[in-house]
Amino acid sequence: MFSRLAIATMLAAPLLAVAQSCSTGPIQCCNSVQSVDSITDPIIVGILDAVGDVTGLVGLGCSPINVIGIGQGLCSANAVCCQNNNVGGLISIGCVPVVL
Repeated sequence: MFSRLAIATMLAAPLLAVAQSCSTGPIQCCNSVQSVDSITDPIIVGILDAVGDVTGLVGLGCSPINVIGIGQGLCSANAVCCQNNNVGGLISIGCVPVVL
């Protein structure tokens, strides 16, 4: 039992170090990451207009990555660190790709 815990701790340590490098909140796993200029969906454009002056990358369909649950914490889509994750989980603003 102890050996399994030790192995799990060793495997999780790099993930925890990566997760702590995002100073704006948890690393997000987004279904899609697009430049603001390339978004054409009128609903999303309307939300971005309401937020204000948005530049750079926008994450769509994002959720925080759970690095504690090994296996569940991996992102198979786009892992990003975003400045504003408070747009209801649908949109994360000011994103920068993160290598896991």
